[in-house]
Amino acid sequence: MSRIGKQPIPLLKDTEFSIGADNVVTIKGQKGTSSLRIDPEINVEVKEEEILVTRNNDSKQQKSLHGLYRSLINNMVQGTSEGYKKQLEIIGVGFRATYTNGVLELNLGYSHPIYLVPPDEIEIEVDTKTKKNPILIISGIDKELVGQVAAKIRSFRKPEPYKGKGIRYLNENVRRKAGKSAAK
Repeated sequence: MSRIGKQPIPLLKDTEFSIGADNVVTIKGQKGTSSLRIDPEINVEVKEEEILVTRNNDSKQQKSLHGLYRSLINNMVQGTSEGYKKQLEIIGVGFRATYTNGVLELNLGYSHPIYLVPPDEIEIEVDTKTKKNPILIISGIDKELVGQVAAKIRSFRKPEPYKGKGIRYLNENVRRKAGKSAAK
């Protein structure tokens, strides 16, 4: 039995769970609504304020899907109740970020600014007051989408190993190189 798949998912008080036609699981929470279509061989049921995910047979395909769907449903429950958040720090002289009218504008040392329109489910906030470096706060109810948008923004200027300039996750450790003067 899958170690992850057999664990029950605690259903929070403010969260509503329903299974519709075609095995579509819908979870409503205080942050929003999320739905997922499940493989017909995987069973999802609610018992005593817990969601249980089981499988019909022990084929290799079903074993792999068992843990996957349990993790996805758990992420949906957590996302609709608490939400997910990623923080990016912009380090570099003259590197700036502004978020106005649903468009993120990044000035990252290129000859042109970079514009990004995030998906509707994603909220972006630019915090310039707490530290000297601007911090981008990306939040939403979908864990995969939050991570994907954060990775996309980070890819515009990855942290380089010599001076450490670029966009990095908050508290990310960037390995630094010594440079030419250490070769003497």
